[in-house]
Parts: sequence; structure tokens; C-alpha cells
Amino acid sequence: MLFTSLYIGVIWFTILFCRRWGTIEKMDCIFCKIANGEIPADVVYEDDVILAFRDLAPQAPVHVLIIPKEHIATLDDVECSDEHRELMGHLMVKTGEIAELLGLKNGYRLVNNCGEDGMQTVKHIHFHLLGGRKMGWPPG
Repeated sequence: MLFTSLYIGVIWFTILFCRRWGTIEKMDCIFCKIANGEIPADVVYEDDVILAFRDLAPQAPVHVLIIPKEHIATLDDVECSDEHRELMGHLMVKTGEIAELLGLKNGYRLVNNCGEDGMQTVKHIHFHLLGGRKMGWPPG
């Protein structure tokens, strides 16, 4: 009985701690699993900081998702720290290189959906690189 009570207490503590610090979200994050190699993806670019892979439901002839390997839930969660500035700068610079690698010579669109009203469906910051056709405006 004592063992069972301790075990249940440890489980509840772990759940509450993980929810407070976002660990459960990271464990369940499909993009974290892709970045860790737990789920396969059609990778078009990878380095030690970011990963770019083809979207499973493309909205253009070329539709690639670019993610940081570090779990950051939304663009609103990017901090004004040297690490995040370096990460976001790296991601932006590499976006142009990825577009060139994919043959997007006439341009492309880079989209970030942030939060519920922005229709962000995966709570891991990601950018949609869309191209291969002329884009319409307004976008949504």
C-alpha cells in the first residue's frame, strides 16, 4: 500500500512538473519526433540546428516545412537571447539556400502560423516554404 501511494505520488508529481515546464508537450511533439529521427520524413536539408522536410499535404508544387531542432512552441516564445537570435538568423539565411536547392528561382513564400487565430496546428515553431507557382494575394 505504501509503495502504491508513493508510486502514484511520483507519477502525479511528474505530470504536474512536466506540464509546468512543457516537457509533456515536447514528448508529444510530432516535429520533435521528426527532428530526433523517431518519425520518418522526406528531408531536403538538415544541419545541427534546423531541419527542412516536405509537407505531407502540400499546398504548392514545392511545400517544405523548416523547423528548429530545439522545441520552441510559437514565434511568441522566441526569446531575446543570443541563442535564439542566432537560431532565427540561421534559419532565415538557410531558407534562401534551401529555396535555391529546390530550384525556386522565381521566388517563394515563407509563412509562419502563430497561435490559435493564426491557425498554428503543431505547437513547434515552423515555417512553410511554398513555391513552384505564382502565389495569390491576399493569402488568407
